[in-house]
Amino acid sequence: MMGPLSRLLLTAPVVLSPAIAWAADEGEAAEGIPAEIWLILALVVLIVIAFRPAKKAILEGLDGRAEKIRKELDEAQHLREEAKTALANIQRKHRDAMQEAEQITAHAKEEAERLVKHAEEDLAAALKRREAAAFERLSQAEAKAVAEVRATAVEAAVRATANLMGSQLDAGKQARLINDAIAELPQRLN
Repeated sequence: MMGPLSRLLLTAPVVLSPAIAWAADEGEAAEGIPAEIWLILALVVLIVIAFRPAKKAILEGLDGRAEKIRKELDEAQHLREEAKTALANIQRKHRDAMQEAEQITAHAKEEAERLVKHAEEDLAAALKRREAAAFERLSQAEAKAVAEVRATAVEAAVRATANLMGSQLDAGKQARLINDAIAELPQRLN
């Protein structure tokens, strides 16, 4: 397919060739204008004739190119806006993730502090139970020791009394005193 400019350039020599040939034949005789001037004038006419369709073709080409560039710029602007939106989303997600990480860290610290406090309370309670158990064992051992000392003292007193009575008292009085002491024994031990 030929464009208007190509067609014009192909037909221009045919249209202008009689004028150029006539000017060449006439030489300087045609109104005193040299042949070179006629050639320049023919070239100017050719350029003027070719300029209109060429202008249209050039302008159409430039318009097409401008439209293509405009579309590319619009697409680039659209892509830039999408990139900005994506960047904003990523930054927001990053900010949210950082806040969530801070919350998790704070919660973990609180949980750790709570566990340490609970462990300290458990340890204190266990120590108190052990201390109470130790005091209970000491109290029982003390009570047992006191009971043993009393029992030993009672036995010694009973033996001493028996020896003393056996040497100074007769058998009837001894029996009566032993029975009285046995009857009073439960009251004195409590």
